[in-house]
Amino acid sequence: MAALLLARVFVCAFFAVVMLQSGLDKVFDWKGNLGWLSEHFGKTVFRGAVPLLVATITLVELLAGLACAAGVIVLLLKGPEIVPLIGMSLVCLNLLMLIAGQRIAKDYAGAVSIASYFIVALFGLTLMGQHG
Repeated sequence: MAALLLARVFVCAFFAVVMLQSGLDKVFDWKGNLGWLSEHFGKTVFRGAVPLLVATITLVELLAGLACAAGVIVLLLKGPEIVPLIGMSLVCLNLLMLIAGQRIAKDYAGAVSIASYFIVALFGLTLMGQHG
């Protein structure tokens, strides 16, 4: 198996795990996550929209995770390359939404941790656009 294919598979698998765990955690502990995030964003312009924003983030995380999981299968079966590309694009979108929220909440340490994921996601997005 070529190194490029392995890198694509591993980055998709990584984000399938990350996004599905995060999204499912929000689904199964909605009340706990909503409570923490409502407090976290209580002094921001988002304070009245936290439930809608958490639902949006959760939906994008789950879609990204599912698309990345499907991307692993598609890559291994040499299927349409658009599937993992969509997955990685959704991951990047999700991380941008998260980092915007952290910056607005002035949680700069949280934003830094998201930035590290974003770097890996951009690398993954770039890999999905390579032909080989």
